[in-house]
Amino acid sequence: MKKHTYLFLSLVFLFSGVFAQEQTKEKQQGHTDQNKFRQMKDVLATPNETRTASGAPGHAYTQQKVDYVMNLRLDENKSQIFGDEKITYHNNSRDHLEYLWVQLDQNMRARDSKTPDANSESFNAAFNGPQTFAKNNLKKRFDGGFNIEYVKNEDGSDLSYMVNRTMMRINLPKPLAPGEVFKFQIKWWYNVNNHIIEGGRSGYEAFPDGNNTYVIAQFYPRMCVYDNVEGWQNMQFWGRSEFALEFGDFDVKITVPADHMLEATGVLQNRKECFSKEQMKRYNKATKTFDNPVFIITQEEAEKAETERSTKQKTWHFKAENVRDYAFATSRKFIYDAMAVDINGRSVMAISLYSKEGNPLWEEHSTRVVANTLEEYSKLTFDYPYNKAISVHAQMGMEYPMICFNYGRPQPDGTYSERLKRGMIGVITHEVGHNFFPMIVNSDERQWTWMDEGLNSFVETLAELDYDPNFITGNLPKDIVPYMGGDQSNISPIMSQGDYVYQFGPNAYTKPAAALYLLRQTIMGPELFDYAFRTYSQRWMFKHPTPADFFRTMEDASAMDLDWFWRGWFYTTDYTDIGVKGVKQYYLTDQPTEAAKETAKRYNMNLDDYKDRLVYYAEVEEGVEPTNAKKASDFKFLNDFLENLPEDMKSQVKEAPNYFYEVTFEKPGGLVMPIILEITYEDGTKERKTFPAQIWRYNDNEVSKVFRTDKAITGLMVDPDLETADVDTSNNSWPKKVEANKFDEFKQKVKG
Repeated sequence: MKKHTYLFLSLVFLFSGVFAQEQTKEKQQGHTDQNKFRQMKDVLATPNETRTASGAPGHAYTQQKVDYVMNLRLDENKSQIFGDEKITYHNNSRDHLEYLWVQLDQNMRARDSKTPDANSESFNAAFNGPQTFAKNNLKKRFDGGFNIEYVKNEDGSDLSYMVNRTMMRINLPKPLAPGEVFKFQIKWWYNVNNHIIEGGRSGYEAFPDGNNTYVIAQFYPRMCVYDNVEGWQNMQFWGRSEFALEFGDFDVKITVPADHMLEATGVLQNRKECFSKEQMKRYNKATKTFDNPVFIITQEEAEKAETERSTKQKTWHFKAENVRDYAFATSRKFIYDAMAVDINGRSVMAISLYSKEGNPLWEEHSTRVVANTLEEYSKLTFDYPYNKAISVHAQMGMEYPMICFNYGRPQPDGTYSERLKRGMIGVITHEVGHNFFPMIVNSDERQWTWMDEGLNSFVETLAELDYDPNFITGNLPKDIVPYMGGDQSNISPIMSQGDYVYQFGPNAYTKPAAALYLLRQTIMGPELFDYAFRTYSQRWMFKHPTPADFFRTMEDASAMDLDWFWRGWFYTTDYTDIGVKGVKQYYLTDQPTEAAKETAKRYNMNLDDYKDRLVYYAEVEEGVEPTNAKKASDFKFLNDFLENLPEDMKSQVKEAPNYFYEVTFEKPGGLVMPIILEITYEDGTKERKTFPAQIWRYNDNEVSKVFRTDKAITGLMVDPDLETADVDTSNNSWPKKVEANKFDEFKQKVKG
């Protein structure tokens, strides 16, 4: 019995192979490997001694160090910043450097800046009101560029330099050899922009009471990044793509009006000189309070300070070690609250500065959100290493080491919408989270925006859901569907340089965040993903990772081949669209079907020789009662076969199913994704099955699976929880759901 059956099957396989060979005798053109699962060796940089194939820094990895000593003064009456800095540049590379490059970001606002000229313009309306007309047609260009007073050597002699828009080249007297240090000085000043009117990532806001709040960044000439492999990152700053910076130590003195409250990057060295005795007492209390913020300056005290204007000045002295940038905020309008956060046994201060215009929203949420962000990010990456994190109320969203500027302003009567509150919580979480990406995991924002914005938006999502499980993050896979399914001429791959990306927000923030959320929740699982993500974060703390380092580390630490995922989500604009193409139901019979007869005829086989030795599958036709249907138990030869199995194998055999279904899945979309299927049975019960993305490796268009069940299947649903960013769910169900249009609904109401 077994011999004959196996012989028949062997002959079928043999003749199938011969038949396939006959079909392919006609010569065809060769082709390159375009399989979605091919490895990414064609797009990733070749591993070397600086960046390994595992995604870790190599034994020869180096990076530069830059130290700054700065003296700054704010002229509140003219809204001008004056500064001088001494820069110590450490050449840790293996290269001789002929020159150094310095970033002059404020030159984007210079009168002769090319940034406005690079933007297309058009008349967007047939007419304007006076305010809009004046803004668009009569306004003079703001002069906000750096005024360089001198660039000198350490000994005070003039140092040769050249300014090219937002970049300045320092012409070294002789090449700087590996291991050498070069010291030089720059003195400058510039007009601070009103960021409410002029826009920007720093500046001041003027209030009707005559006071300003200042949030100051990109205020000093900053060294560019030099990389052994890629050279200088000296791409011009056009206003969008952010910054690539070296780590170093800062010693900064900031002189402002004596009645200002100020916070900045670094550890305050002279707190007793800058704080009153009462403020010191409150601050010391805050350092030991972990449950609720403590007011160092109350709203009542801030409102009183607004009515006065000191003619004296005060100098604040900060030191910061191993940071990549510097920023500060100052105003007499600031309310100040703070609380301690326990980061793995070490106390870190969560601080908020805000004017009364931010209340009651800010005192209710800001510092608590800062604390939650530090806790959640530390769990997913590494312990937050700095002494504090500051959230400052400004009508923007921007981040710097230890300090960030955030929006969220209630109505003048103090009321606010749920949407505004959610937006403020989201932006504070996001900007505080930037302390981790890219302030510590220091990716190149000018080149790869998604490496800081996308990774940060992903962790932000998890932190927001911890703060409020019902939080609407906007970064889930379902949220990116309208973008991914939109006009392809207006979409860029994630792996695009930020200055020419279409739809910057979805591309650099939402899509990579949704991709990583999907990778964690659906493909890898939290345990594998979190370990790999933490490995990447800790490998590249205080270093300069590239996309390849991230991709390789995630695979190296998880033993998962994810090249198909990176290639599809990050290098293409393909989208997900997976559906049920067709369902066939089969029943068992002992009578040869037409398909069986055709197969036997093709191979010159006589099915009568196998009578009572074969099980045939017949397709159920809709509306037709199956004839000669059998159950598995009706086949004696099958029962005999099972009965004669060795005892150790019998335990591995389950009871024979009653129903057989062949389900064909189609994939009109270009992305390969797991097939997540919810099966509904006739008794109302449901079952989930997930087939890995590798199911598409041999056929990128359609695949089939056979389901053998004890209960009849009445419904199938692909991606029932919208986990894979499927852009078209109309083909996700079987039987296909017919959605009534509005006209049909209207007719139904009329009939009713």
